[in-house]
Amino acid sequence: MYLNVTEIESAVTNLHDAHPGTTEIITPPHHTHEGRTTRLLRVGTRQADEVPGILLLGGMHAREWVPPDALISLAADLPEAHDSATGLGYGASTFTAAQVTQVLDNLNLFFFPCVNPDGRAFSQTTSPTWRKNRRPAPAGFTGSSCVGVDLNRNFDFLWDHTTKFAPNADVHTSDNPCDLQVYRGPAAASEPETRNVVWALDNHPQIQWMVDVHSALPAILHNWGSDQNQSVTPTDNFRNPNLDAVRGRPDDGIGEFIPERDLQIGVKLAEGMNDAVSAVRGVDYGVDAAYGLYPTSGASDDYSYSRHLTDPTATKVFGFTIECGDTFQPVFSEAEQVIQEVSAALMALALIAPEVTHSV
Repeated sequence: MYLNVTEIESAVTNLHDAHPGTTEIITPPHHTHEGRTTRLLRVGTRQADEVPGILLLGGMHAREWVPPDALISLAADLPEAHDSATGLGYGASTFTAAQVTQVLDNLNLFFFPCVNPDGRAFSQTTSPTWRKNRRPAPAGFTGSSCVGVDLNRNFDFLWDHTTKFAPNADVHTSDNPCDLQVYRGPAAASEPETRNVVWALDNHPQIQWMVDVHSALPAILHNWGSDQNQSVTPTDNFRNPNLDAVRGRPDDGIGEFIPERDLQIGVKLAEGMNDAVSAVRGVDYGVDAAYGLYPTSGASDDYSYSRHLTDPTATKVFGFTIECGDTFQPVFSEAEQVIQEVSAALMALALIAPEVTHSV
């Protein structure tokens, strides 16, 4: 059975209690609209500031029940395998005891299994298809659809799509508080859940990679999601106001700049994750830039990568989205298979990320 919000938080506590030498509980400062506290579990043998880190997000969208369970599952597997000096196997995707040690001794994995607990609780008890958080409807708006914000449209990256994108760009977000799916919120990073993710990045500058696990469309996505990638014209980028109201359209000669080296790194890491997924049971998620799915603004993957461009003191963070499985709430026997695919992908990333990032 899928974990509920209470069970997720209990799992974080229990894993730390069982493996105090390889885990640490981290509590972001912002309570959700319904007063919940969310926590991260750092897994690794070194201190948070000693080695590079990977931030792993789950449960951003309430109805996507698999990702939080997948992150809790891997967070349980890693310290147990490390402490018992055993390997890990996910279908035909296998990792030796030496590789488990390599990951935990040379990296920190920051598991944030359920970013949006209010939404998950509502989805699991009241409305299974609920996607947003549970921000109260703004004054003057009534109806259940006017509750909530799509957290993955709330980050401070081209958030104001009405001015930053071409009118015909078909960017998948909305400024309508009663949009049931993709309301972006009243301001960039208006939501406490969003601010908790930002806080995790701000306070752990060793984080160099971020993966936001979603469902349900098999795909592994890398930067950018705002426009087609291009590595030729550095001035064509999200900070250029001359591109406001024209960006986001396909094949118009304008794209979001990404250095060729960074693009190669993003693609190579995404392909490594996809190879590990395919080895589990033969499912090919496929690799694409996030824009290949549809244009987005305010998304976590682009926000995480954009930080070093808006603030030169910030760490460069390569952002990825894993869209796992092919349905939001599969029967749990199928969910267990998807969990193995996600675990294999994240293990592969942890093994290859440092070498690829610094050798390409």
